[in-house]
Amino acid sequence: MSAIATPAKRPEIKTELPGPKGRQIVEADAQYVTPSYPRPNYKLVADHAEGVWVEDVDGNVFLDCNAGVAVCSTGHCHPEVVKAIQDQAAQLIHMCGTDFYYRHMPALAQKLDEITPVPSPTRTHFANSGTEAVETALKLAMHATGREKFIAFFNSFHGRTLGSLSLTSSRVAQRKGFKRQALDVVHVPYPSVFRHPFTGEPSDAATVSRACLSWIEERLFKTTTPPEEVAGIVVEAVQGEGGYVPAPKEFLQGLRRICDEHGILLIVDEVQSGMGRTGKMFACEHYDLKPDIITIAKGIASGMPMGACVARADLMDWKPGAHASTFGGNPVAIAAALKTIELLERELVANSAEVGAYLQDGLRKLMPKHDCIGDVRGFGMMIGVEFVENRETLAPAPELRDRVEMECYKRGLILLGAGHNTIRWSPPLVLSKENVDVALEIFDEAIAAVTA
Repeated sequence: MSAIATPAKRPEIKTELPGPKGRQIVEADAQYVTPSYPRPNYKLVADHAEGVWVEDVDGNVFLDCNAGVAVCSTGHCHPEVVKAIQDQAAQLIHMCGTDFYYRHMPALAQKLDEITPVPSPTRTHFANSGTEAVETALKLAMHATGREKFIAFFNSFHGRTLGSLSLTSSRVAQRKGFKRQALDVVHVPYPSVFRHPFTGEPSDAATVSRACLSWIEERLFKTTTPPEEVAGIVVEAVQGEGGYVPAPKEFLQGLRRICDEHGILLIVDEVQSGMGRTGKMFACEHYDLKPDIITIAKGIASGMPMGACVARADLMDWKPGAHASTFGGNPVAIAAALKTIELLERELVANSAEVGAYLQDGLRKLMPKHDCIGDVRGFGMMIGVEFVENRETLAPAPELRDRVEMECYKRGLILLGAGHNTIRWSPPLVLSKENVDVALEIFDEAIAAVTA
């Protein structure tokens, strides 16, 4: 007797969105919580979650292809991560690693020395978030080089604290009202094969890389920014908030050359792209790129607040008191991080590569059906779908993107925009091919609904 196939699990929408309980929470939030948070157009009020499934307070069940903005790398509430957190919380929650010692900090730092693409030996400073990890990298670069200037890229995102904000340039709302930059940062074009930063037209990797590197060497260095005054170049191998745009290999290798020639430190921000997101532990590995300093957060601890700045040991030789963090390296967060890395190495980086390729292939197959899909790009489970008015003009279609995002939500699929007109796919790395099939069906329906 042949087995009966079990239908793939699907989202379940039982109420209007948000439902009555959800609306009460949204109203309370509006009254008591800062309005500065960049909430999307839809209002998801999460109650509990497991794996790739999120249930809101009204009992609606959603398929999550955002993972709390690329944070829940091992899926929501992975049982092994939950147990590691519970066990550690019963033993030691806090002792302040900046003043005292415990085994967790060197254990995770040693593991990061093994897995990061920064040349070993390394040292690690622990923080609580991505922007804190970036702040550490900036302070370290200034301390190690004795220089003050930095180079960053248009459409980049590195955080919202004032130092990191000086680098960030993805949206004017992130900088408006905060006056001059805290640090001396100049922004330069970032290469996009789909949309050349100078022409707006499609290009090839070699051409757009030459153009952007030439801007630095032939314009910047010869006009306003002497290379001998630059402490670091800060770059995302795959721009996150800028639209999930992978840099060409020629460009990143060119930055490495420029840094080596002028004594500049190459700082790679892997806050969003790291920890298996791209189908390798770090996006740098797709490019054979060796940064001097790397910043990590988001997916490192499966949702616990954890950030890390890993640098060459010869750079991180600053003296006691130079930089510290009361909560950075918290034992519970580190326990979650160690278990997360174990799960990533065991199976989830490989799953990110395999199922991510399946997802990207499925998204590309939708392109002939929907002329508004201009580009599908990325690595692993870090995929951007850029929406355009049509593929003849390639004019950006941000309002269409927003409507697709909303229609997906109404159908029980959680996605989030990135950049001006892109939808990011950053699901938990436990996503299966069966989940992908359901997600693609909903995505297809949502696009059809807004373009009919």
